[in-house]
Amino acid sequence: MNERIGQYLDFIVEIDRLKAILRQSRLFDGSRYENDAEHSWTISVMALLFRDFSDRPVDISRVIYMLLIHDIVEVDAGDTFLYAENRGEAEEKERLAAQRIFGMLDAGMRDWFIALWEEFEARETAEARFAAVFDRLEPLYQNFVTQGYTWKKHGVKKAQVVAMNSHLADGSREIGEFVNYIIEESVRRGYLAE
Repeated sequence: MNERIGQYLDFIVEIDRLKAILRQSRLFDGSRYENDAEHSWTISVMALLFRDFSDRPVDISRVIYMLLIHDIVEVDAGDTFLYAENRGEAEEKERLAAQRIFGMLDAGMRDWFIALWEEFEARETAEARFAAVFDRLEPLYQNFVTQGYTWKKHGVKKAQVVAMNSHLADGSREIGEFVNYIIEESVRRGYLAE
């Protein structure tokens, strides 16, 4: 048997655990909490749909790769709520998780995954900035559609949402403007506290 095939399948079994990592956001229909795998799939499709909204030319395949792998580290680190007080502690946990999980792969594939994950986290390239748009747009819009379910549950305020999502305009000015509209409309409708 080809050793790499077995190694890659072991990796797939390991990252399949993403399906059990629940996020704080509810599905758009509000029926239950979303898991990390569903989040990664949804934002990948979003990036394909909205690819013409990038302010800079991007390699959309690279954007999709980032979106598909960016949360794999949560298999070990768990999902830290965006507005949690201990949000800063997640970075080191995620870095260690990246080393362990991607370390299951051969050196070439391991290094490629880690570099891609680090690029996404740094948000310095056009692709990473554009990918970051969808990582934040989806839960924000889920909150809008579910009448602020997660925001209300955790007492999230408008200033927090603005601060944690201001970078969306770095990847797409037009989507950034839409996000500002959604935030203001959420306040107006009582989904988000001023």
